[in-house]
Amino acid sequence: MTDFEKWDRAFRQQNLFAFNHNSNALLWLKVRAVCRGRQIKQFCAENGITLSSTRLVQQNIELFEKLEAMPDHTERLNNFLRVKSNNWYEAMAIDEEKLKEDLYKVQHYAWGGDRNNSLDKHLISRYVKPVSSYDELCGRQSEIAQNSWDYVLASWYNNWTSYLIESLFRQHPRVISAVGEIKSVDFFIEDYPIDLKVTYFPNRYMEERLKAKLGKGELSWLKARAKAVSVTVDNSQMPSQQLYTLTEKLKMSGNDDILETLSAAKQEVISEAQQHPTDLMTWLYANQGDMRFGAENRLYVLLVDPKDINESWKMKRAFCLIEPKVKQYLDAFSPTSLKEISFMFKNNTYKSLADIVFIVK
Repeated sequence: MTDFEKWDRAFRQQNLFAFNHNSNALLWLKVRAVCRGRQIKQFCAENGITLSSTRLVQQNIELFEKLEAMPDHTERLNNFLRVKSNNWYEAMAIDEEKLKEDLYKVQHYAWGGDRNNSLDKHLISRYVKPVSSYDELCGRQSEIAQNSWDYVLASWYNNWTSYLIESLFRQHPRVISAVGEIKSVDFFIEDYPIDLKVTYFPNRYMEERLKAKLGKGELSWLKARAKAVSVTVDNSQMPSQQLYTLTEKLKMSGNDDILETLSAAKQEVISEAQQHPTDLMTWLYANQGDMRFGAENRLYVLLVDPKDINESWKMKRAFCLIEPKVKQYLDAFSPTSLKEISFMFKNNTYKSLADIVFIVK
């Protein structure tokens, strides 16, 4: 088995921990980082390398094997990857300042689709299969249109806020970009391959930790406390609506102390996660969806509004908060910044390196 085949197999088997602290494995990743045809052609031209292969897959193998024999291959690749204009998205000539302003035009954030954010499956399960009447289907056009628009708007917002946050990392001198978009690697920090995950404080994690603190889940606890002061809710409503209704009724009836107790418990969960992030990171790895599973090194940028977690989505455009935190993290980065994570997924054990940058309002 050649070195290329060895690392290709490890990558496909999600054994990405093996790529840490190994110069040959890092070479494989950085060659993959220039894997697009235009980039390989440009890199070879700049470095006086001639490839006999014409197929892109074979060119990757040939380039890797040629660079293996060059003692300065790391310097050659790093110099190329540091040039921002080599990134694929630079050709779009995005006006980042205008984009930042446009993001504040989004006033409503709601996913269309089902809980897995799959719009097509949601439309089929809700409108195609259960509705046999053409007239009924026609009568629900506006509802379908709103659902689709919610999906597009939320996806647009997530895409471009993620792009801008990732750009903050790519612009730092300690970061080398994976210009060709390797799956599972967005950039390298001090030669550590990193997949950036911009996310919010997970609701399920909060619910689990609240249940341990309060003895019940948030809704059950709130219902019991509300009932004790004669505040009730329609149990046929969706859980999110029940939470909203109870919260508003408790405010109006002067029972803010109940809400303050709940808020304090949530703040405790957030504070404990900040003090002991390994537990949260392990949870995030172990509770991935099947379609998005990965065991790569991860850097989480975790956004949280402790007063109202459901409003945390607004913080993804709060670059005045995010930018200094990113710079502070990268300026202070060291090999000990990344924590070793061991987690189980579908009865298999994986290891990764990870860290969290908390952005708390």
